[in-house]
Amino acid sequence: MAGRINDEDVKAVRDAVPIDAVVSEYLQLRNAGGGNLKGLCPFHDEKSPSFQVSPAKGLFHCFGCQEGGDTITFVMKVDHLSFSEAVERLASGAGITLRYEEGGYSPGNQRGERIRLVEAHKIAARFYTEQLDTSPEADTGRAFLAERGFDQAAAAHFGVGYSPQGWDHLTRFLRGKGFSDKELVLSGLSQDGRRGPIDRFRGRLMWPIRDIGGDVVGFGARKLYESDNGPKYLNTPDTPIYRKSQVLYGIDLAKKEIAKASRAVVVEGYTDVMACHLAGVPTAIATCGTAFGGEHIKILRRLLMDNGSARVIFTFDGDSAGQKAALRAFEDDQKFAAETYIAIAPDGMDPCELRLVKGEDAVRELTEPRTPLFEFALRQIVSRYDLDTPAGRAAALDEAAPVVARIKNSGAQHEVAVQLAGMLGILDTQFVVKRVAQLARWARDRGGRPPGAAPRDRSAAQSYPAPAAPSGPALHLRSPAHRTERELLKLALQRPELVSPAFDAYGADEFTAPPYAAVRIAVEEAGGAQAGVEDAPAYLARVREAAPDDTIRSMVTELAVEQIFRRTVDELYAGIQLVQVRLRAVDRRIRDIQSTLTRLSNGGDPAQLAAVQNELWIMQQYGQALRERGAEAL
Repeated sequence: MAGRINDEDVKAVRDAVPIDAVVSEYLQLRNAGGGNLKGLCPFHDEKSPSFQVSPAKGLFHCFGCQEGGDTITFVMKVDHLSFSEAVERLASGAGITLRYEEGGYSPGNQRGERIRLVEAHKIAARFYTEQLDTSPEADTGRAFLAERGFDQAAAAHFGVGYSPQGWDHLTRFLRGKGFSDKELVLSGLSQDGRRGPIDRFRGRLMWPIRDIGGDVVGFGARKLYESDNGPKYLNTPDTPIYRKSQVLYGIDLAKKEIAKASRAVVVEGYTDVMACHLAGVPTAIATCGTAFGGEHIKILRRLLMDNGSARVIFTFDGDSAGQKAALRAFEDDQKFAAETYIAIAPDGMDPCELRLVKGEDAVRELTEPRTPLFEFALRQIVSRYDLDTPAGRAAALDEAAPVVARIKNSGAQHEVAVQLAGMLGILDTQFVVKRVAQLARWARDRGGRPPGAAPRDRSAAQSYPAPAAPSGPALHLRSPAHRTERELLKLALQRPELVSPAFDAYGADEFTAPPYAAVRIAVEEAGGAQAGVEDAPAYLARVREAAPDDTIRSMVTELAVEQIFRRTVDELYAGIQLVQVRLRAVDRRIRDIQSTLTRLSNGGDPAQLAAVQNELWIMQQYGQALRERGAEAL
């Protein structure tokens, strides 16, 4: 095994890679005030942003599920990496060479599994593009692209390549780069043959599939030769770094435009994505050999921020398969806060064909919002019935009403019910509205879907876990004492220069909430708040490391990111918090002393009684000074 990464190098990685830049690769961030940013949490399903990032402190925290940490922690959690793998990935992007405590520099074949597999895919992508650019055999691939309107520049922009027809060209090439046969098979780039690993992709046009962070994690391969007995499109199988249900082709290129425009265009194929981008629709993405589903929605929702004005436009072929795909997409419609639409070219052409036949303006026009997805779904249902007969209208209503009842927004539900009455030709609109409302009410009462609706996709439901309840001792934020203690700890972590050195003289017993007392101890073990004045990022890292368990560590992160209540945070405000926490501690001590005096007054030791009376007088004088002079008396 490779040795432990040098601590100085880990710190260098933390300092060199801004946390907001890393997080922005996965979700849209907006201003949250106080120098913080907010977005939809990537670790649990939520409708409003509770995930906050503090660029100044290099920390993130979700106030919904309590996940939190620094840049390295975020990459570990979001990409399911080990600590070393996350550091190596960030270091690679920042151009930092890592040192290892045992054994010097880490040999290539000892690096983390994910890092190795991603590196293999990166080299493979380069190999395939070079084949497309230079190999005479790749003429067929170049002709395929040219026939669809893609020149060499377009191919280079999307990283399109070509896999040679031989059995093991790529396998031998990667072996020469130091990859083992086990790694090549695990990556999905090779597969077991009778005499050892052979190339999985042979004689095909290759599209690299990147994750949202920009790493190549798989390939989509298009058949070129009649002699190829495989499917038209062959994708990388599921591997430790690739799950087709969790990736969207083109997301690495489209993510910034999707977030900026609050708009995404979902197309069906790789060439459709290329056509849209080249035609001026840079928000186009596609699934990779699977139906659009719940995991894809989670990716888009984080980019769209569940903005009510956001738009998701699905473009499907006009054939029956395309219509089925649209109806499958509608099954997940209510997982979006965004409005969903469907766009189908009148002649059934996909965006790639449309660009060739009618030009780029036609592609841009196609992707403008047209028909709401719910309307398309309802029309598909209604079209199967004979609406000229009462029985046909009743049967269509029976199937369509549960679909409308699933719409969560009651205002939209009412409006769509009225439209459904019009589609069915039922003059008594209120009858349809009441029917839909009744089904929706039944669904709410039963905690499920309305009667007659299609069964819920259990796997999709399971992909949206409920936010985890905060663990640890209860905090009563309605308590003035707890609120003030929390505010003082936030100042000690976020603005230590305003509370130092006074804060470092406070004892853990001055904090009445056990979690806050534990955080106070962690601050002390990290060198005190004064250490935060000298090096804030290192100080926060030490405080988190000093936390006794994950609950308190999460609390530290939460307090370091949570906005301070006052808009203007200055020495006066900090002094008020210091005084209030200390004054309450003094008052508690006075009550304890008074209780002791009561006991000693009934026959206690006179010397001890005198000492306690003296302490009471001192504490009362101190309390009076705090009330009259404030922070000057600390």
